[in-house]
Amino acid sequence: MRPNTLAEAVDRIRAGAPQDATLAEFVDTFDLAGTSRAQYATIEDEPALTQNDRLDALVGAIAEYLAKQRRLGRVPSWVCDPARRLAEPWFTASSPSDAMREYLTFASPAEFASRNIFTEERPLRRARGPQTVKV
Repeated sequence: MRPNTLAEAVDRIRAGAPQDATLAEFVDTFDLAGTSRAQYATIEDEPALTQNDRLDALVGAIAEYLAKQRRLGRVPSWVCDPARRLAEPWFTASSPSDAMREYLTFASPAEFASRNIFTEERPLRRARGPQTVKV
């Protein structure tokens, strides 16, 4: 069963669920929400901080990215918490070469790069893609 909110996804990860699969399931939930209002409701509540700096920053980036990419008209205020930013750069590719680091530095969406997370150009893309949302 997919998590209904990003906060619920983080709770599941804290309880031992696999991070990548759980976050992917959340993105599916977000994309399948019937309206912009319903999509915002999935990211509105602040997920608990986990003591895993990368995860804490990542969920902030995910919420901000989804809100902006899907033009929800607002971003949850909790994403601005300094605890949602990394002190050191994180390149999400496994064993990135210098060339890959350079590519990720320029390709990363601003919502990720501003948190010192460097990833691919469309980090949350799913095979199905976003659904048309009614307001």
